Amino acid sequence: MSTFHFLARCVQACRSSAAVALLACLTPWAQAQMHTQSLDAGWQFRLADEEAAKAHPEVAGWRAATVPGSVQTDLLDAKLIPDPFAADNEAKLQWIGLSDWEYRLEFRLDGGTLQRKRVELVFDGLDTFAQVTLNGQPLAWTDNMFRRWRLPAKDLLKPGSNTLVVRLQSPIRRMQPWLQKQPYALPGAYDSQFGDEPKGVNSATYVRKAQYHYGWDWGPRFVTLGIWKPVRVESWNTARVEDFHVRQQRVDANVAVIAAELEVDANRAGAARLQVDVAPPQGQPFTVTQDVVLEPGRNNFSVPVRIERPRRWFPVGYGAQPMYTLQATLSQEGEELGRAERRVGLRTVELRREKDAWGRSFAFVVNGIPVFAKGANMIPLDSFPSRVTRERQRALLLSARRANMNMLRLWGGGYYESDEFYEEADALGLMIWQDFMFGGAILPADRGFLENVRQEAVEQVRRLRHHPSIVLWCGGNEVQADWETWDATLAFKNKLSPDERERLWSGNLKLFGEVLRGVVQQYAPDVPYWATSPGVDLEGPSGQMDEGDVHFWRVWGGSAPVETFLSTTPRFMSEYGLQSYPGMSTIAAYAKPEDLRLDSPVIRAHQKFGVSAGPDVGNDRVLFYVRKNYGEPKDFASFVYLSQVMQAEGIELAASHLRSQRPRSMGSLYWQLNDVWPGASWSSVDYFGRWKALQFHARRFYADVLASAMRREGNTNFSVVSDRVEKFDAEILLRVLDFDGRELRSERKTVTAAPLAVTPVWQRTDAELLAGGDPSRTVAFFEVKAGGRTLSRQAVYFAPPRALELRDPGLQARLEALPSRTGDAFKLSIKSRFLARSVWIDFGGLDVELEDNSFDLVAGEEVVVNLKSRASLQSLREQLNLRSMAGSTLH
Repeated sequence: MSTFHFLARCVQACRSSAAVALLACLTPWAQAQMHTQSLDAGWQFRLADEEAAKAHPEVAGWRAATVPGSVQTDLLDAKLIPDPFAADNEAKLQWIGLSDWEYRLEFRLDGGTLQRKRVELVFDGLDTFAQVTLNGQPLAWTDNMFRRWRLPAKDLLKPGSNTLVVRLQSPIRRMQPWLQKQPYALPGAYDSQFGDEPKGVNSATYVRKAQYHYGWDWGPRFVTLGIWKPVRVESWNTARVEDFHVRQQRVDANVAVIAAELEVDANRAGAARLQVDVAPPQGQPFTVTQDVVLEPGRNNFSVPVRIERPRRWFPVGYGAQPMYTLQATLSQEGEELGRAERRVGLRTVELRREKDAWGRSFAFVVNGIPVFAKGANMIPLDSFPSRVTRERQRALLLSARRANMNMLRLWGGGYYESDEFYEEADALGLMIWQDFMFGGAILPADRGFLENVRQEAVEQVRRLRHHPSIVLWCGGNEVQADWETWDATLAFKNKLSPDERERLWSGNLKLFGEVLRGVVQQYAPDVPYWATSPGVDLEGPSGQMDEGDVHFWRVWGGSAPVETFLSTTPRFMSEYGLQSYPGMSTIAAYAKPEDLRLDSPVIRAHQKFGVSAGPDVGNDRVLFYVRKNYGEPKDFASFVYLSQVMQAEGIELAASHLRSQRPRSMGSLYWQLNDVWPGASWSSVDYFGRWKALQFHARRFYADVLASAMRREGNTNFSVVSDRVEKFDAEILLRVLDFDGRELRSERKTVTAAPLAVTPVWQRTDAELLAGGDPSRTVAFFEVKAGGRTLSRQAVYFAPPRALELRDPGLQARLEALPSRTGDAFKLSIKSRFLARSVWIDFGGLDVELEDNSFDLVAGEEVVVNLKSRASLQSLREQLNLRSMAGSTLH
């Protein structure tokens, strides 16, 4: 029995994490003949800019560096700069991105490296304009953060000490002199608030670098430079496995027909044998072999594999996420030449676009099941990518899954995530809408730019195509919408000649309509491609309500009331949002007590919306929505609390409406899931992973069964929304109560909830529901139950929150420890004398994982919330604080 088969059987036998980890260790063992020497340790860095060195002499000498990393993180580790996220330090650190830097490594080769026929130096990622020299000789100039650089190095390496130098040029200083000579600057990028680039003359558009590094309306401007991914030396004699791909040709419940495709770079010709070992998630492993012939240069081999009754991968909520392990081994005359491994999930995915009563559908169909996409847009986890660990990635993805999300859109202004991120998404059943890295600006139309992007796309699609979680490749974010509707771009277009306007847009159409589409169709044909979001795949104008996807920003961006969401029903809403502030414990990480006012420099520095128009635009917009719906906050802490309530209830209104319109609408991805730093933003999970009110609401409004109660113009439609694939019998309960807990009326009904559908229940007017009650002191609760358990509950109020007659609910709490192996489990019981709106449980600076929060509590009702924390029971009791909407505003 082969080692592979032995380990595979061990995994199937015990399914232990240790056995799985042991099998995973086969991947580093891949390509046994190839030797890999890591060059991540021992680097030094220094400022390589004479002018900047006059102001910062402390960094002109060589200092220890960390690879992977960035100049900013190396300076922070050396305690040469303050925390970039604290106070208003962002402005004080802009000089770093405006300077040139140098990294140096002295290293010795492992024994035998130079005796091998091929030796290459591999940089997985350089940020961004880099000159690489080896032993004083130029080796490469790089210009794309998203590409891997594989550099032949044998002729420049020597047996003794070798010196590798990477000189990094400021992308702003490199591009601005060139840009100033151009007839125009392309529009769409964010202006710098620090004056380092002229307004409207932004270099970011021309650089293949994460666009958010130049600043966005939710994050800071830190223009990073560095060796941001691993570095190594690879050497081999006969062959190197360039790529291993498992192409899924047919997958259904009965059979999976796949092809194990191997790309090999060979130095010599000759007969060889290709062996493919298949380890299913259950059952016996098996082997398929094929005789092949190697030719010097690039070789492509394909081995057909058939799997009867495959275990298919499903999104969370629709089935399990089993993974198959395939290992390909290439040998010649008994000598192993190379080996590679892939873990794949077998599934089909379709972006269904069919004509119907409302126009043309836009629905993801996985394994034949139409899936309503529930989720959010995800931005990078940090301003400095090298600080993002697998643990942080998994924690965020778990937060998404715990909130009943099944899809995340990886937005195009950041970077392609690490392999580990997609592995976690695969395991959790989270579908990934993957943008190519374009954040919204109009792009250059020259051949060199297009070819650079094409090569980037080839590398990234080949790297990521085996992940079942990726269900869509999208060309980019808002480029077409920018060209068609943004005021600055419309003014820019009017200044161009018709020929130049045509040339420029034709280049963008070629990029999104041909280049990127062609890459996906060639290398990942089993995954749909979508040219730009929002859009209709370049078949017409963007932003159409009857087809394609929509970014809806009349609410917030246009200051429309949140009730506008009720009359907005696109086929798929891939962006919409409302801002809020993070909790007080997160604000304390960057602001001192004396800073806690909206007009303080520190609070202003952490609010990025509308900064080009004025320092208070963002905070004024948050206040506009808080005041309109809830009233005037009585203090800063109340403003923070009400901002989260406003955001949560507004997004809940939109998401619930979209779900109630299934199948007309088949997707709700609000903006945004997470943050790159602590500050005001549209996120539902803050920089430190702490849930805002919206994330708790999402857990309820994204549940597989939703009690939908949509009130509009004095009428409420009650229905059951079910994402379950089987019908079920539901008990429906409607109770109308006053704020003292007195029941005014009730109704009960049993319905059969249809699968993957909306089942209507009642339609009632306000007069019918109120039954003579005071609209300012009455609430209706609509509940869906099954098997004696409440699946979902929705409250209906008859007046805006600011008009409700809320009094101190008299909240009482009891916190107890629960038996557990780890001692971190607790139970919090809460009761109120009167209705409590938007109860918020807070433990100050203690990190606590709550099962629920931000909920309404009926008078006399007791709610039990389970929680986990490493803090002691005594500490939790001391820090516990409960608040509600009552008393949060001035009267």
